[in-house]
Amino acid sequence: MRRTVLAAATALALLAPAAAQAHVSIHPNVLPAGGFATVDVRVPNEQDRASVVKVRMQMPQGLVSVSAQSPPGWSVAYKMRRLARPIQTDDGPVTSEVAEVDWTAARGAGIPPGQFLLLPLSISTPDRAGAVVAFPTVQTYGDGGVVRWIGPPSADSPAPTIDVSPANGPMLDVTGGDAGPPASAAKLTVGAAPIAAAKRGGGGGASTGLAIAALVLGALGLLAGGLALVRGGSGRRA
Repeated sequence: MRRTVLAAATALALLAPAAAQAHVSIHPNVLPAGGFATVDVRVPNEQDRASVVKVRMQMPQGLVSVSAQSPPGWSVAYKMRRLARPIQTDDGPVTSEVAEVDWTAARGAGIPPGQFLLLPLSISTPDRAGAVVAFPTVQTYGDGGVVRWIGPPSADSPAPTIDVSPANGPMLDVTGGDAGPPASAAKLTVGAAPIAAAKRGGGGGASTGLAIAALVLGALGLLAGGLALVRGGSGRRA
């Protein structure tokens, strides 16, 4: 009986790790203020049948430079927004900025189940040391499923974030969660636009279902093992 209880307790202890989802995230995720950085947007596929075929990432306001690279089999497009006040640069005034970067897979391409893809992105960093900047992202699957990574850091589907560190410092990749650095919701800076305003219903339903299934199977397996131990022990005592 004690071994059965121990097995059940072990199963419960494993619930937290099993429930953790692989989030869309940015690496490195700590960038110095007022500089330029090339990062990778890590996009996992958490479904077991459909491939990821599109990734739409909203850019925060104030990034004067944004450019993306498309991996083989993918294309990239930009959506722009006009600045309320032009920004003066060495090359002249800047009157618009990138509002959204869209990566789209060609027919037959995509991110297969159980895999992830790195999408290169070059950005300027805000001149606001201490800020936490969010990049709300919508992930679309070939079967029509949509996951919206647009929530705060504590949400089930948090938006990818970067922490802005003091100028002239190193770029760092802080571990501790697939969502990125330990962003503070109170300091979160988000751009304005269509992705952030999208409905959250169904955002992450597929991944939540997979996590629950993994939990149930793992717990049942551990409990079955515990019962086998009890029976085996009883047989030896007999």
